[in-house]
Amino acid sequence: MPEAENLSITIAGAGSVGCYMGARLAAAGRNVTLLTRPALADQIARYGLLCSDLDGNNTTIAPERLKLCVSPAQALADAKLILVTVKSHDTNAMAALIAEHAGDDAVAASLQNGVANASVLRRHLAPNRVVDAMVPFNVIQRRPPDAAPRVHRATGGVILVESKAGWLRSVLNVPHMPVAGHDDIEAVLWGKLLVNLNNGLNALSGLPIFEQLGDRRWRVLVSRQLSEGLTVLNAAGIRYAPYEGVPQRVLALAMRLPDPLFRAAARRMLSMDKSARSSMWEDLQAGRRTEIDHLQGEIIRLADNVQRLAPLNRRVRDLVKEAERARQGSPELSPEAVWERL
Repeated sequence: MPEAENLSITIAGAGSVGCYMGARLAAAGRNVTLLTRPALADQIARYGLLCSDLDGNNTTIAPERLKLCVSPAQALADAKLILVTVKSHDTNAMAALIAEHAGDDAVAASLQNGVANASVLRRHLAPNRVVDAMVPFNVIQRRPPDAAPRVHRATGGVILVESKAGWLRSVLNVPHMPVAGHDDIEAVLWGKLLVNLNNGLNALSGLPIFEQLGDRRWRVLVSRQLSEGLTVLNAAGIRYAPYEGVPQRVLALAMRLPDPLFRAAARRMLSMDKSARSSMWEDLQAGRRTEIDHLQGEIIRLADNVQRLAPLNRRVRDLVKEAERARQGSPELSPEAVWERL
């Protein structure tokens, strides 16, 4: 691999997370191309890209600091490192594009929700050309008219990459975007999936995550859903790593605490932008397909395989699917409405 500063990096599917990472990398002098939608590319080309975080590290990237592409063939042709940030249901299509347009020495790194994306990429690319990684934080995208789009990191966390890919860590580890290695990235991804089960509940509630987690009724549902996932993964013999150092069984117990005790015990968890919602909520609002099949769907498939029940995960999946079909945004359900038929 060339030196980090000279490495040609393409972010394939530059939405909220992809643009945030691209902005941080470009600010550190990396050679970054954003493969994104035409409307976003046009706005960045006119006004640049504003990147911010919870700690007040605000940076505006001038348009000339980024290469903007809407053509996969153009964006992938010269790339040596491809950061895949598309939704999980688009991974197969993106993998085919990478196989068609990128050079044989290009490496693809999955930075996505779900646990199967690297396997999908490996079906199209040589196994040694695929690296798995995990992005823990939530990013809010705002696109004000006649101004630079803003990508704001709304929660904390350290990006984790496979330990064997130390070179990738050195490329991505730039100011205000820390990266670390991990010896069992598959366990990390399962651990994140368990926590990400709340994405569906948050999308159904329509509430900011901070407000949702401030209501014990919602937290009890989070706990029940998480406990179902733990039971299924344990029955299947699947390893899962603690999320940001917190074991998921501890998190499930904490969610059931009365509000004052929860606020005292979960200060770190509640350190977030108070307007942040899940990306699944954003997908419902935009009338897009969600990643529910790659979150709750994974738990349900495993539950069927090991003959365990996962009724709340099934209920949440079905409600999100109903909202997708309705294309009316979040249904803004109450906790009781989610639980009523279980």
